[in-house]
Amino acid sequence: MGVDLAVHLVFWCSLQVSGLLDKMVKLTMVARVTDGLPLAEGLDDGRDQKDADFYKQQAKLLFKNLSKGQHEASRMSIETGPYFFHYIIEGRVCYLTMCDRSYPKKLAFQYLEDLKNEFERVNCSQIETAARPYAFIKFDTFIQKTKKLYLDTRTQRNLAKLNDELYEVHQIMTRNVQEVLGVGEKLDQVTEMSTRLTSDTRMYADKAKDLNRQALIRKYAPVAIVIGVVLMLFWLKNKIW
Repeated sequence: MGVDLAVHLVFWCSLQVSGLLDKMVKLTMVARVTDGLPLAEGLDDGRDQKDADFYKQQAKLLFKNLSKGQHEASRMSIETGPYFFHYIIEGRVCYLTMCDRSYPKKLAFQYLEDLKNEFERVNCSQIETAARPYAFIKFDTFIQKTKKLYLDTRTQRNLAKLNDELYEVHQIMTRNVQEVLGVGEKLDQVTEMSTRLTSDTRMYADKAKDLNRQALIRKYAPVAIVIGVVLMLFWLKNKIW
C-alpha cells in the first residue's frame, strides 16, 4: 500500500512539474536593436523542435522590424498561436521571451528584467562591438538558472513578485504577431514605392529639362545663325573696305 502510494505521489508530482514546464518559458533570445543581430539564446532541450524553429524565425523577423525602428513601445506583448512573445528594449538591446498564454505576464516581464540586469552588468562594454551572431552564447547558463527560479508560479518568491504593486504590467500593449509583422511588410512596401516614385520623378524631370533645352535650340538656332551670318558679312565688308 505504501509503495503504491509513493508511486502515485511521484507520478502526480511529475504531472505537476510537466504542467508547469508547459506554462513556462519556451524561448528566450537577446538581440541588438540597431541591426537585429542575435546576441544570446536560451538553449532548449530539443523538445517540440519543429515548433521551436518556427517561433525562432518569428522572433528574428520581430528583431528585423525593430532594427528598422518599427516599434511603438519599449515593452510589448505579442500574441502568436498558443503563446505570447514578451519583450523589453533597453540600452539598444531587446530581451525577448515566449511563454504559454497562461503564464503570468508580470512574472514574464520580471524574468526579462532579471536577464537585462545581468546581461548589462556582464556584457555592457562589448554589446556595440559584437560582430558575430550569438557572441554571448555563454549567457545561456544564466538564462537556464533564472528560468528555474520562475518555473513554479506558486513559490513564495514568485507569489511576492505577483503581488508587488510597484511593478505593473497593465499598461503594456498587447498586439497580434500578424499585425506587427504585417505593419513592417507594409512599411517596406510603402518605402519601396516611395523610393521608386522619387527615382521616377527625377528621371522625368531630367527628361523634361532635355526636351525644353532641345525646344529652345530648335526655336532660336535659326535666328542665331542669321544674326551670325549678318555679323560676319558686316565684318568682311569693313575688312575689305
